Amino acid sequence: MEIRTLGRTGLQATELCIGTSALGSMPQTYGYSVDEDQALSTLRRVFQGPVRFVDTSNEYGRDGSSERLIGTVLRELGGVPDGFLVATKVDPDSTGDFSGRRVHASVRESRERLGLDRLPLVYLHDPERLSFEDGTAPGGPVEALRQLQADGVIGHLGVAGGPVDLLRRYVDTGVFEVVLSHNRYTLLDRSAEPLLDDCAAAGVAVVNAAPFASGMLAKGPDTTDRYFYNPAPPQIMDAAKRIQAACERHGVPLAAAALQFSLREPRITSTVVGITRPERVEQTIELAEHPIPAELWQEVAPAPEEVWLS
Repeated sequence: MEIRTLGRTGLQATELCIGTSALGSMPQTYGYSVDEDQALSTLRRVFQGPVRFVDTSNEYGRDGSSERLIGTVLRELGGVPDGFLVATKVDPDSTGDFSGRRVHASVRESRERLGLDRLPLVYLHDPERLSFEDGTAPGGPVEALRQLQADGVIGHLGVAGGPVDLLRRYVDTGVFEVVLSHNRYTLLDRSAEPLLDDCAAAGVAVVNAAPFASGMLAKGPDTTDRYFYNPAPPQIMDAAKRIQAACERHGVPLAAAALQFSLREPRITSTVVGITRPERVEQTIELAEHPIPAELWQEVAPAPEEVWLS
């Protein structure tokens, strides 16, 4: 597993990152639940394996169950194993409060659940839930994150979200060292291209999440019509079927092409893949290492731009 430097943070991260939102059991998002024993078994395998970058968030699962389960395993191990990086995110509370005060509370909750005095990397999560002006205002979440960093509670700051233009505005502030983008750089969608360019120019690391486009590029369009957590539009279904046919002609699993499309992009430092079973660790590594002929990359093209996410 290739180790890369996470932009100007100096942190070391593997080219793959394990996403843990589904391990918090979020059936309203994923359509299925994950029991606690299965989640713990999966996390124990993760912390024994070669993928040494783990992503979570304050709001993943009921009452932060993703963080709580990670903390359980870390306590079993006596702390974060050498070489592992655990990143989390700050989130609003159940009332929608995303003030600076709430950010302080979110970080405190995460530290308690994870059992960590200092959080090496914390993202401002889904800032589209408030205006950019409110996010960057005095007393707002960005100011609170900077204060927590100055106090030594947080090591490095990131921003994680969807809308590309909004993420670009946060990059322009110069505050954030890492950007996590999801669903905007896949075999079906290239809308993150301007963001990748901005980050490369600014020395900001990019972490790319959801390379499987909510499962369609893992299970295949014949198995699921779910795309970005909703029914896929016809143009997306057509593009996915065309890409799948190209993969079949070359004897390449669709999921391998989807994952390696992200891994081969030099502007992306790490790619987040969510897993819910212990065996998925090895299966994901196999997909990352599956041989892919150069001709396949020449054949695949994304869906039309008019159906790209923004």
